[in-house]
Amino acid sequence: MWASSAGSAMSIDETHSSGSRPQSGDLSERDLARRLLAMMDLTSLNESDDTNSVRGLASRAATDSGRVAALCIWPRFIAIARTALLGKSIAIATVGNFPSGARDLDSVAAETAASIASGADEVDVVFPYRALLSGDASTGLALVRACRAACGERALLKVILECGQLGSADLIRRAAELAIEGGAHFLKTSTGKTTPGPTLQAASAMLDAIAAANARGVKVGFKVSGGVGTIAQAQAYLELYERRFGVGSATAASFRIGSSTLITPLLALLG
Repeated sequence: MWASSAGSAMSIDETHSSGSRPQSGDLSERDLARRLLAMMDLTSLNESDDTNSVRGLASRAATDSGRVAALCIWPRFIAIARTALLGKSIAIATVGNFPSGARDLDSVAAETAASIASGADEVDVVFPYRALLSGDASTGLALVRACRAACGERALLKVILECGQLGSADLIRRAAELAIEGGAHFLKTSTGKTTPGPTLQAASAMLDAIAAANARGVKVGFKVSGGVGTIAQAQAYLELYERRFGVGSATAASFRIGSSTLITPLLALLG
């Protein structure tokens, strides 16, 4: 039986308004930082990104203190990132249907296939949330299925629900169920390009759908992204996940944190 996450339905700001950093079990702060680092998708998806900025980002992805799970960049920088990370065992992640979630199915599937052909190991595709808001569930399901087919066995498909736009827990859970039915390997909270961003309440609704899938023997990961820049914020989601699935259950294979700024306090703490 999964432990209930009732009582966790609040924003990160409400949870950590004091700015304190809670501890998980017997982990020291440094051990916690190492753990979070290993589950991080180090991300840069700015319009101003260029070859030099991507190389600079890659230089922070693997250090003496540890390495991140993945580097998430625009599709046009996949080859640059792969060269920069050669031999470092860090996945290359990119995005599709990003950030609007409004492109047609064929173009998104083709974009996904092209990214994988260029060397992407993971593709984070935006779910067509506006269609679901209008009552259309079939478009989202079809798009996820097409992108999963494009991924085949070569890449992970992470589906971005843009939960801040979906709003209600019922709609977030429905989007999560459709993404899982379509074959998503991971569910992701947000693009980071809209407000409001993720909340523990939205994450809890997504974890409901993931727990139900796990009970059917379908393993689905969870990724939080969009404004997660402090260790306290990241740990709040880690604790929410592990209250549901057990202490130590979160690994890079099941839990990710997408952020461009979390790397700074993590590396500062790890020295």
